[in-house]
Amino acid sequence: MELNFSRRRFLGSALSMAGSSTLPLLAGLGAVANASAADDYKALVCVFMNGGNDAYNTVLPTDTESWQSYQRYRNMANVGSIALAAVARPAGVLPITPVATQGGRTFALHPQLDGVRTLFEAGRLGIVANVGPLVQPTSIKEYRNGTAVLPRELFSHNDQQSVWQSSKPEGAAFGWGGRIADLTAGANRNNMFTCISTAENAVFVSGKTMTQYQLAAAGVPAVLSMNGTLFGAHNHPLANIITPSSRNLFEKEYGAITKRALESQAVLADAMAASGGGAIPAPSLYTNPNTGARSINPLAQQLHTVARVIAARGALGVKRQVFYVSLGGFDTHANQKIRHADLMARLAHAMAYFDGVTASLLGQNMRDRITTFTASDFGRTLVTNGDGTDHGWGGHHFVMGGAVKGGNIYGTMPDIGVGHQNDVGGGALLPTQSVDQYGATLANWFGVPYAHLENIFPNLRNFGTRVLPFIA
Repeated sequence: MELNFSRRRFLGSALSMAGSSTLPLLAGLGAVANASAADDYKALVCVFMNGGNDAYNTVLPTDTESWQSYQRYRNMANVGSIALAAVARPAGVLPITPVATQGGRTFALHPQLDGVRTLFEAGRLGIVANVGPLVQPTSIKEYRNGTAVLPRELFSHNDQQSVWQSSKPEGAAFGWGGRIADLTAGANRNNMFTCISTAENAVFVSGKTMTQYQLAAAGVPAVLSMNGTLFGAHNHPLANIITPSSRNLFEKEYGAITKRALESQAVLADAMAASGGGAIPAPSLYTNPNTGARSINPLAQQLHTVARVIAARGALGVKRQVFYVSLGGFDTHANQKIRHADLMARLAHAMAYFDGVTASLLGQNMRDRITTFTASDFGRTLVTNGDGTDHGWGGHHFVMGGAVKGGNIYGTMPDIGVGHQNDVGGGALLPTQSVDQYGATLANWFGVPYAHLENIFPNLRNFGTRVLPFIA
């Protein structure tokens, strides 16, 4: 069943919201849109870990020198310990064997990432090491003597969330997920559902021409129950009140936006129901590793909604979609060992669930057409503050999907310690791979031609390697 909702009508609405500044861009989109128009469906799913994920307790070098240094700085006498147990002990870290061993070093994952380890070993998940915002390749000498050109507002939560998502501090208007959609949405008959967030407003999925559509974590909520009638009236009276026809330009635009919200809610709800998305099972209850309590995992719930929207892709008329989901709680200045274990268990549970539904319930080869990746404000320090860690910079991230060249670590894992060539203080890592390179690799897979990547990632021209090798 195809629900016919005019692409021109949606695009015109988006332009009226974005303003006339978007018009010149459209003339340059034709070639890029045509290049992707004949391709099959693809989706990018950003899993944002709000608060700054501790990379040191997520992916761990376990060779003797690294492990001893890790234990020394995370298990400090008279301060406290946030060190994880050794590989050989019960409930210890989970060994992995990357394709490239990086000079004989060995590695492991957090003990609650068993689902992630399974994906890694199956070749459907890779690790990208020491990624973070960079304007240009930067050495520790340049950082320390003040000659480096650095991203603005380092170590600030709100700003670095925005820099990760848009290359600019808080207040940025456009994110790189939205800009990717700008350049590929010509493949879609209907642009309203190109960029979708299940985690409220996110600059990541805001484009210059594409406007993000926000969903509740559990799906499509009715808009004040105004899609029906009241006491047999042809239209709900409240709907008539808030969608007026007016000569006042502000009132007219407000009414148009409200009307579009009501209409799009109905279209998406109908498409999801008609597509069989309701047959996609909800994720199992998640078990808290600290308490044993079972509950709904909000991240898995968001990914369930993403899967249902993807199942409706035919009815919605979309071949390119960008999604944003998030999990909070990663600002682990205190009680880190317990809190981080719970967060890692939630992440693994959600990613394993999503991998399963994309393989078995969304159609043949859908796993190959959906790439899921993690992002976060920043990494954290190696040195414990007693019961947690403080704000860092670079971190390690997961990329999952059938197109990912999994089972490997991409980029050099930094030394474990302080005072080395990647340490900007307390073991906070100077990134060796930029967010621009990370994002450009995903954008290129998604269908943005190599020549257009700098239109999305302005700092990319400063890097010799623009596309990383973690995806086919």
